[in-house]
Amino acid sequence: MNPNINRLYQLSNQLQRRLIGLMSGTSVDGLDVVLCVCHGSGMDTKVDILHFETVAYQAAYRKEIQSIFSKREVDLQKLCLLNGWVAEQHASIIKGCLKKWKVDAASIDLIASHGQTIYHAPKRFHGLADFSNATLQIGDGDHLALKTGIITISDFRQKHIAAGGEGAPLALYGDYLLFSKKGENRILLNIGGIANFTRLPGNLDGSEVISTDTGPGNTLMDAYMQHHFTGKYYDDQSALANKGQVNELLLAGLKKNEFFNTGFPKSTGPELFNLAYLDKATIEAGIASISHEDMMATLNRFSADTIVLAIKACTEGWQDTVVYSSGGGIHNPLLMKNIQEQLPGYRLSNTAILGIHPDAKEAVLFAVLANETVAGAAIKIGNGSSDRPFVSMGKISFPN
Repeated sequence: MNPNINRLYQLSNQLQRRLIGLMSGTSVDGLDVVLCVCHGSGMDTKVDILHFETVAYQAAYRKEIQSIFSKREVDLQKLCLLNGWVAEQHASIIKGCLKKWKVDAASIDLIASHGQTIYHAPKRFHGLADFSNATLQIGDGDHLALKTGIITISDFRQKHIAAGGEGAPLALYGDYLLFSKKGENRILLNIGGIANFTRLPGNLDGSEVISTDTGPGNTLMDAYMQHHFTGKYYDDQSALANKGQVNELLLAGLKKNEFFNTGFPKSTGPELFNLAYLDKATIEAGIASISHEDMMATLNRFSADTIVLAIKACTEGWQDTVVYSSGGGIHNPLLMKNIQEQLPGYRLSNTAILGIHPDAKEAVLFAVLANETVAGAAIKIGNGSSDRPFVSMGKISFPN
């Protein structure tokens, strides 16, 4: 037997596994690295976080990714080169974290790597009759496995698409395994570049579980700041937005997109919600000029309003609903205030109270998916339809 296959067999029979989970989102601000222990699998899964760190990307790294990120036309040579290069950068970051944490790489069973999303193209967005949903993440798993010496599981989204899904959001599966609780209706809200949530009913009926994108989280706010303020990547502590007033005309224009009228679940990305989208809405609203402060206040409300609209639509008839938030958006005070004010009958908290650091949650969820790849089975959520297929996900790369 190939020794790597034998190693996987041994791992699948262990009571617990030590994994490194990696997440790099559409904000392209840094790599989330979590070292955790996954106990069991399926609905018996428990996770202990041993270490967590977000390693900020250098400006040179961001520039390389942004040269091909969310663009329909790119330099194919650059795309090919970056596929392995991104994995090498991530491997270097992992080694740095392990050294800092004083952890031997040989003690790690698996790496779960999301990679870096470059383009997300659900059929509802591209509209081409002969083609299905598509998404592309770079940061090749073979490069990562060889550079770290650790079995790597990566490219999780393709199986979801192959089974008829849109490849996002994948939080559905990990949220269901880790956070479902009998007697409590829960919304697991993650606010990254794009905002998404998972609906977990307190009756534990898997057919009622859904996960959906809601629209922009931080992506438009961050893009505006980066475009107009050199060296600033986001509106720190809502400083600019707090000084502005919402332009109601522009806000209404921003909401005029078919995406918001489409049923759930659904997915999107910066391919739709970008500065061109903002420019178009501004022109169509007849706005000749607007201050930076008013623009940021309006974009902040746009994200909050569309998040709230989706939550309300997916929790109609629910009582005593708790919203547990995570992701970079929870550090935007005005955004969270705008959400809270529009959900007066809901309790708002974050995933720290559930034992998962809110900044680490997505990296943990990919660790859980990798744990299922090795030790679990197809996760049965919903009715097995194309938007919530019963699949296990991830491609396995050996270190030799």
